[in-house]
Amino acid sequence: MRAFSHSRFQILVIAAAGMVMTGLAVSASAEGLLDRAKKRHGLVVGVHYVVPEYKGGMKFRTAEAPDVELMHDAAQQLKLPVSFIRSDLPSANGMLASRKADVVLAAISDRAAIPPSMMAIDTGYTSRPMAIMRSDTDIKAWEQLKGRKVCVSEGGLYAGTLSAKYGAIEQVVRAPADSLLALRTGACDAAVHDSALLEELNRLPEWKKFSARLSPGSPSSLVFLIPATDSQGQASLKRVVNAWSSSDAINQLSKKRARQIAFEVYLDQDVPDCH
Repeated sequence: MRAFSHSRFQILVIAAAGMVMTGLAVSASAEGLLDRAKKRHGLVVGVHYVVPEYKGGMKFRTAEAPDVELMHDAAQQLKLPVSFIRSDLPSANGMLASRKADVVLAAISDRAAIPPSMMAIDTGYTSRPMAIMRSDTDIKAWEQLKGRKVCVSEGGLYAGTLSAKYGAIEQVVRAPADSLLALRTGACDAAVHDSALLEELNRLPEWKKFSARLSPGSPSSLVFLIPATDSQGQASLKRVVNAWSSSDAINQLSKKRARQIAFEVYLDQDVPDCH
């Protein structure tokens, strides 16, 4: 009887220890976005392109994608500092699982497959490739970009795609302002950027001479990617997106960015437009 009681006691101790370890594991896996960010004293966000740090003497340039600006606003709403690392859709799952990133911002097409381990939360920003050219251009279709010089920016989604798909000669520059400056001075036959940016740019009077366009291509949605188990993070990011939606923040940001980029071009253009 005494031996039996001792054995039963051992079993109970082992079972209790197992329950404690299981509880710790569940607690660790249930730790949400805000909890992790507070522990590491800031939110780490994966983005397609990490904008180089501005240093004195550099020309200020507005980046191609709005994701960094949007994330700064989201972090402000969440009352957290934010830093960025490079990531994309293929690497997002590993980045989140290893906790190298708390959340990833990625542009995904309707056909993109999201693993069940991740959840996508749409920010409300849609990107489509669009080309603008001089109004007297002879380029009328995307296929006619073959052999023509096309400017794209290194932080955008389209570098490499135009040469591969249409045989264009890509001129990869630092930012949209550099691309559009090259278009105005004749160094490029076309500039390809997000339609959200270029449509706003074409509304400005000084860009009427460059109103020729190629119809926007297939859309991609900018989404937050977050672990499917992180209910805390999902709720927080949905509140951020709802705030953007109610204040029309995405459209307002696109307008502001277009004005900024147009001003950057204006400051740097020291030769007349091409004729």
